[in-house]
Amino acid sequence: MWRPYFLSLLAEAYEESGEIRDGLCIVDDALAMMNDTGERWWAAELYRLKGQLLLRQEDPDEQQAVACFYEALKIAHCQRAKSLELRAALNLIHLWQQQGKRDQARQLLAPIYGWFTEGFDTADLQEAKALLEALG
Repeated sequence: MWRPYFLSLLAEAYEESGEIRDGLCIVDDALAMMNDTGERWWAAELYRLKGQLLLRQEDPDEQQAVACFYEALKIAHCQRAKSLELRAALNLIHLWQQQGKRDQARQLLAPIYGWFTEGFDTADLQEAKALLEALG
């Protein structure tokens, strides 16, 4: 039951060490395991992580990364996992900032950030607040 979660931690360790291909293989294994078992509680984070890794490749795959971020957003929204939804949104917004899509970024982030009523000292919410201020 916890294996996809632990595999995501391993994939993050691979990412931190620059072993992006190995991280992607681990995430794909975790996603396959999740689909086999039907245990989807960590699915949003796995898709977010896959998108993040796709962007860190030597030849980034922005289109597939965006698809992963959207899948993560959809899953997190359906599961009412607001923190995971915020994390996926932050990844997508960073990409959109590089692409000059400031209005889209703000439209996505503002309602997600507005949902929170506490926890504003967490790293993700502090980052979201800074991004909203930067986006105007």
